[in-house]
Amino acid sequence: MPIPVPRLPRRAWTAAGAVCALALSLLVAVPASGSAAASGCQVDYTVNEWSGGYTAELRVTNEGPALSDWRLTWTYEGDQRVTSAWNATVTQAGHAVTAVNTAWNGALATGGTVGFGVQGTSGSGGPVPTDFALNGVSCGGDDTAPPTTPPPTTPPPTTPPSEDCGDAVVCDDFENQAGSAPAGDWKFTAPDCQGTGTAAVDTEIAHSGTRSLRLDGKAGYCNHAFVASTADLSAVGPVLYVRMWVRHTTALPAAHVAFVSMPDSSQGGKALRIGGQNGALQWNRESDDATLPAQSPTGVGLSRPLPTGTWQCLRFAVDTTAPGLDTWLGDEQVPGLHADGVPTRDIDDQWLSRTTPPRPTSLRLGWESYGVGDDTLWFDDVAVGSSPVGC
Repeated sequence: MPIPVPRLPRRAWTAAGAVCALALSLLVAVPASGSAAASGCQVDYTVNEWSGGYTAELRVTNEGPALSDWRLTWTYEGDQRVTSAWNATVTQAGHAVTAVNTAWNGALATGGTVGFGVQGTSGSGGPVPTDFALNGVSCGGDDTAPPTTPPPTTPPPTTPPSEDCGDAVVCDDFENQAGSAPAGDWKFTAPDCQGTGTAAVDTEIAHSGTRSLRLDGKAGYCNHAFVASTADLSAVGPVLYVRMWVRHTTALPAAHVAFVSMPDSSQGGKALRIGGQNGALQWNRESDDATLPAQSPTGVGLSRPLPTGTWQCLRFAVDTTAPGLDTWLGDEQVPGLHADGVPTRDIDDQWLSRTTPPRPTSLRLGWESYGVGDDTLWFDDVAVGSSPVGC
């Protein structure tokens, strides 16, 4: 069953300490040659870097004739090396990179936009590429050097506006947390078993205001550390919407990890989980270990990594009347994290093996690893309700 999600206004909250993205926009109209129509493109390139690696999101706008398929090329001047991609097939030869459309996003109308991303390794990094070309037509021509620092940001408000959450059952920016340990509406919990992971109220890093929840998650099977909301979600619906801002330090590993866990009465209390595997976000159902998307190269490519070092708006919707899910990272719906009851190869092959609708009863934020993977995470501005809540 498709989940209706109206577009809501984006709230301009950006934590000053979270700014580590570097963006480049190139806009060029190539002059017509003979009778050919003028061509051009715009490329927005946003990179998030950490020691040893990076992710980059690319947004391409076609300003030439409509295309039935597309190919974007660029050159890295540094030591960046692409290791995976989503929404495109990306190859690299030396410093030259080529991205080609997938089977489902090849059509690109005049004025149309397509987005994709890459993840890779990097030692010393390098400048943002400037020689983008779409189907062989340069997007360049502007000799202006790309910006080396992000634009200034507007300081976040002290507290979010009350209308931000509407009538949500949970609407918390954690500003009422007075001590160093979570208290009040949030309690530390270690479902199944406890290891060395810890939880605290952080007063140095926050998405809004001055406080957030910090989880220091540790590797090792059965090393669970979560902060659980005391709110009862068993009557929220028929679609349960969750919005949170999350920030973490270490790229999602190849092994299975989870950082959101929702006890599910339809699974006898076992959890509906959001985490990662093979470096990308995934849903996992504890009762049968089904994943969304399927962990094939194509399925993983239709998901997204969770960028490190910056606050990310993560939203999802759980249909409690049918086995339906939707997931957004920022304002983008993630195609590999969508299930609407219609079988889609490489996405919901395993997920649709169970037809009982999920019924989450509570929300837990934290970390559990199934072998490897330490991570430190922060959560802020969390909302849960029966209506969508925007970023």
